[in-house]
Amino acid sequence: MPYQNTIDYLYSRLPMFSRIGAAAIKNNLENTNAICSFLGNPQHKFKTIHIAGTNGKGSTSHMLASIFQEAGYKTGLYTSPHLYDFRERIKVNGQMCSKEFVTTFTNRMKGLIEKIEPSFFEITVGMAFEYFAQEKCDIAIIETGLGGRLDSTNVISPELSIITNIGWDHMALLGNTLPEIATEKAGIIKTDTPVVISEVIPETKTVFEQKAAALNAPIYFAEDFLHFQHFQNNWASSLFEFNQPLIHYLDAPVFQKNFTVESDLPGKYQSKNLKGVLVAVQLLSGMGWKLTAPKVLKALANVKENTGLMGRWECIQNSPKVVLDVAHNVHGMHALLDQLATLHYQQLHIITGMVKDKDVDAVLKLLPTTATYYFTQSHIPRALPANELAKKGTALGLIGNVYDDVNDALAEANMHANHNDLILVIGSVFLVAEVNRNHIF
Repeated sequence: MPYQNTIDYLYSRLPMFSRIGAAAIKNNLENTNAICSFLGNPQHKFKTIHIAGTNGKGSTSHMLASIFQEAGYKTGLYTSPHLYDFRERIKVNGQMCSKEFVTTFTNRMKGLIEKIEPSFFEITVGMAFEYFAQEKCDIAIIETGLGGRLDSTNVISPELSIITNIGWDHMALLGNTLPEIATEKAGIIKTDTPVVISEVIPETKTVFEQKAAALNAPIYFAEDFLHFQHFQNNWASSLFEFNQPLIHYLDAPVFQKNFTVESDLPGKYQSKNLKGVLVAVQLLSGMGWKLTAPKVLKALANVKENTGLMGRWECIQNSPKVVLDVAHNVHGMHALLDQLATLHYQQLHIITGMVKDKDVDAVLKLLPTTATYYFTQSHIPRALPANELAKKGTALGLIGNVYDDVNDALAEANMHANHNDLILVIGSVFLVAEVNRNHIF
């Protein structure tokens, strides 16, 4: 079966959360275990690091992948969703898996697919594990999909786990309170396995402490070991200064007490992700992984080049500036607005589209009324119709027009913006994915 036919089969045959929402979710690990068993349990044939959280888990995963690559390890990376190419989900040393592998794997799995009717995510997780095993990866960075406890990735035995943060997202699936959501994310904590909490809030700290204590898992709150001191920003990179007041309490103090990190993932909000990554690096170094400060710093300055990460404060045009960012919930939007406050521009143009199952009103309430708005939608069943989004926005003082396609909106914004303006595309991973980059530069 040709590659495109294979992808069409996967999209049409398997329930996919990104397209249809909660109906695609399987609330147990039975299918994942069946898939892994059929494949000979490839998830146990390489080392892993497991990452969960409401926001920041994608950036954190790519940072860690870049670090292990720079250190000379053959590094797998599993993330979701993809932006442009399905194979973005499964990479080794920054290179997507081959089309041939996807086709061969799917043909091999067809009988089991017809028998157990797994979700799209369940099959892609199995596909990733099989690829990393075949490629003989030294380590793979595994990002959860939604929660943690019942996430299909939660069949691994990681070297270390990271929980980036807890915020309001996917409440219908994960819980209606922050402690309930934290409980689901804490499901990735494993017996006797260290866990790093990148960002903590009072409502969730006890949840993590109790879960870790029950499993005898050493727990490290990054804020206890690293203090964010200062931030310098431009459109392409940022400098972060850190202080380590408790440096001698880490397993292997890779860095000096005071140090500076340059990151090609600009944005003040990355300081929180970096804290978790840097504490994890020092713990992993103490476990025998050869992660030296020079390699780590080089890796963090070249995350995009090493891993191919897109959509995190990504500037794709300079005059006027066009920035893509997949911020789509309250926590992510607060972070994005903090980033905006550090930059200089004349008029702000916001192109936005969202999906139906987000807290749309809560996100829109955060956006500045001084911006010019272009309401649009992605072409998936979950998308909130652009005219409904515009109606909600108008009620909150966000003034703009409606466009059927993000590229029509972008063309219109480009036409009306001057060279000192900023055009921001936000609100949905799937909206950012539909931006036609070939018509931008």
